[in-house]
Amino acid sequence: MFEILDPTYSEAADELAAADRPASLQGLTLGIVSNGKQNTATFFDALERELREQHGVAEVVRVIKGNYSAPAEPDIMNAAQSWHALVAGIGD
Repeated sequence: MFEILDPTYSEAADELAAADRPASLQGLTLGIVSNGKQNTATFFDALERELREQHGVAEVVRVIKGNYSAPAEPDIMNAAQSWHALVAGIGD
């Protein structure tokens, strides 16, 4: 005898909405969240320079997740609440 299981989830997911986008990055604080893999640092160095020099970003906060394959830790998510924008990236 076989038991057939239905793997579908019956509850509807909450609606997601895109975050408001700033009209300009001038004078804002931007967070960069890295997965910590080998090639992210060089790329994010260049990105940070570009954001500061060409777009007037006032402050860049860079953090590295503890586990590259897991969601960001609660302390990173809490810190992100004070940033105006966030860039998340990966590297291999």
